[in-house]
Amino acid sequence: MSADKPLPVTTILFDLDGTLSDPFEGITRCIKYAMEKMGAEVPEASTLGWCIGPPLWDSFEVLLNTKDRTVTDKAVAFYRERYAEKGMFENTLIEGIDAAVEALHAKGKRMLVATSKTNSYAGKIVEHFGLMPPIERVYGAEPDGTRSDKTELIAHILQQEGLSPAECVMIGDRKFDLIGARNNSVRSIGVLWGYGSRDELSAEKPDFLAEGPGLIVDWVNQNS
Repeated sequence: MSADKPLPVTTILFDLDGTLSDPFEGITRCIKYAMEKMGAEVPEASTLGWCIGPPLWDSFEVLLNTKDRTVTDKAVAFYRERYAEKGMFENTLIEGIDAAVEALHAKGKRMLVATSKTNSYAGKIVEHFGLMPPIERVYGAEPDGTRSDKTELIAHILQQEGLSPAECVMIGDRKFDLIGARNNSVRSIGVLWGYGSRDELSAEKPDFLAEGPGLIVDWVNQNS
């Protein structure tokens, strides 16, 4: 194979929130619940789309205007109080993503989830939508926020799974997904149906921008 020609894609890493599913209702309701419990001003749900993607601690630092980890830990605990009971399933599958996953599976591609969401919640959500299998495993953050950063998380997945970065692609809707991929020498696809704008995603120079799930399948087929 020519040194200039990229290796075929064998493994696909999917972000969860905004990529496989739309969690807006659950996430925003849980943030509002946490802010009320913290005695802080409760924002309108319509202003909280930017909170979908980054680690929870980062969002609460902004919402509560604090760098105090004890304060953000408390807010995250309140958030999870409601999320574990109701919020995780206030969520809808992206139209067409199940068909795309099945098509990729039929082509023999390995699929994993790489999400900043806590492992235990993320696995339940992926199972809830009937995506496991063909998605093999879900990798997320630890409860204390370890590996909520996408660079750290993707590095962990590559090591755990014994994957070659050159044979993987990371698919996500926010710049964090694309930055994490680039920092690990992994190709990336930005999806335009999630919570990152075209400008946000384009600025990170992904290998492809997909306007619909079927276009992910087309790109992978062309790069396999």
